[in-house]
Amino acid sequence: MLDEILRIESLCKYFPIKRSIFSRQMDFVHAVDNVSLSIDRYEILGLIGESGCGKSTLARTILRLTDPSSGKIYFNGTDLISLSGKDAMKVRRNMQMVYQDPVLSLNPKRTIIKTVGEPLTIHRITKGSELRKRVLDLLENVGLKKEHLYRYPHEFSGGQRQRIGIARALALNPSFLILDEPTSALDVSVQAKIINLMIKIQSDYSLTYLFISHDLRVIKHVSHRIAVMYAGQLVELSNNKELFANPLHPYTQELLSAVAVPDPERKRKKVVLKGQVPSLVNPPSGCRFHPRCTEQMGICLKAKPEFKEVKDSHFVACHKF
Repeated sequence: MLDEILRIESLCKYFPIKRSIFSRQMDFVHAVDNVSLSIDRYEILGLIGESGCGKSTLARTILRLTDPSSGKIYFNGTDLISLSGKDAMKVRRNMQMVYQDPVLSLNPKRTIIKTVGEPLTIHRITKGSELRKRVLDLLENVGLKKEHLYRYPHEFSGGQRQRIGIARALALNPSFLILDEPTSALDVSVQAKIINLMIKIQSDYSLTYLFISHDLRVIKHVSHRIAVMYAGQLVELSNNKELFANPLHPYTQELLSAVAVPDPERKRKKVVLKGQVPSLVNPPSGCRFHPRCTEQMGICLKAKPEFKEVKDSHFVACHKF
């Protein structure tokens, strides 16, 4: 039996909004709606989907950077929703995040030694010369050098800034990292180096990753399993090889058909979606994908499909199955 490190059950996050300035009636953005998922220790789980589908909100909710509207989050068997104060702070040492934009995620007024060393100071782990040594070790592990300790973020390239963000995430020796599109803001020439660095770190530090990206080539390269998200809900989950060889949900099929193939002679069926991404304030009834689905049936408009296992460890939310 595999060792489960994270499990979320029926997780929801709704953001309240007023219909107008003078209205008391509230609507809600259904950013994450009834998501259940588990991640095994030492696994890299990829999470894909269009921009605005709720990937980053799910990540922030798992870390309790924003509190869920309902549902459960278990980390190493501990219910994170019930924790507060020192208990929550103790657990959070083991859960860290690498952000999408390495420019915005670093304080421009702080030197790198203060930025990377801040978690060690907050958690009262070390200080003084020991802190300097620990920060230097972290920087060297991500490919930076001693002379970078007292520089400011604006003195680094995008790839170097992301390395600093990774070093900061590793400062407390966590067991679980959420990587929120960590290469999307980088030049193509730099992306491969950062991806290879994160794969090496995952092995060296025995880490578990939730790797969020809209780049399917990156996800295919790094992930053991892949979850597909659409309009705040999971629509498919499978291992890497199975998902790319046999995608079941029409939305997944469309995503994979959009990936460029480096072979001009190879022919394949192109799936083109109609319509627009639905509003998360007033999502469609039944299956949220049905307004854009070329295979919709009558039941798709009325009933929400169950997210269920249709093959060995291959889950899908579609009435076809």
